[in-house]
Amino acid sequence: MKVKTLVLALGMCITLSSCGFFQGLFKKKAAPAPAPVVETKTAIRNHMDKVKSEALRIKNADIQQVIDENGLDAIKVTFNSGILFATGDADVAASSKEPLNDLAEVLNNNQICDVAIHGYTDNVAFRGFTPEQSVQKNKDLSLERAVAVAQYLQSLGVSIDQIKDIKGFGADNPVASNDTEAGRRQNRRVEIFLYASQAMINAAETGTLE
Repeated sequence: MKVKTLVLALGMCITLSSCGFFQGLFKKKAAPAPAPVVETKTAIRNHMDKVKSEALRIKNADIQQVIDENGLDAIKVTFNSGILFATGDADVAASSKEPLNDLAEVLNNNQICDVAIHGYTDNVAFRGFTPEQSVQKNKDLSLERAVAVAQYLQSLGVSIDQIKDIKGFGADNPVASNDTEAGRRQNRRVEIFLYASQAMINAAETGTLE
């Protein structure tokens, strides 16, 4: 199945926009003043500590607390692609369903978190293809795998609205050297980010985030 068809099959239209300008124009007088930025970040960090403690129960996954592009704490869940997929394949392997089931439980328990799913490959060329064609095929494969993970999570009740971003980066952004098999194995991965939704930020600003 081609990538475009896969994305369409997911039934997803992802549009991220900012409406802060309009919110500022129509702010109600009775609304409480936003908490200082430091307090907002602290509230989100404390909440993400709880999310991380849940995520640590996910089998065969590397869990890290990271900082997102807004400077807020987020959780990164990394699966080695060898755990999730057979070589060169984008169908979720039966052996990977248990850790993905664990992930789905975390996502369903934390629907106030937005989710991004990013796929990666190593830089090994495809037999019978030019280097340029191999680069594109790796990108296609990484996207197909990210979509497959999103579809499987959706089948377990994860809301399609929670998954805001699905991308395939191919061999870009390696985390290890592609000169060794051990390094290539690390580079073949799927990363899932749980980060603060606007609802979480709003709750943190008003002091109601648990």
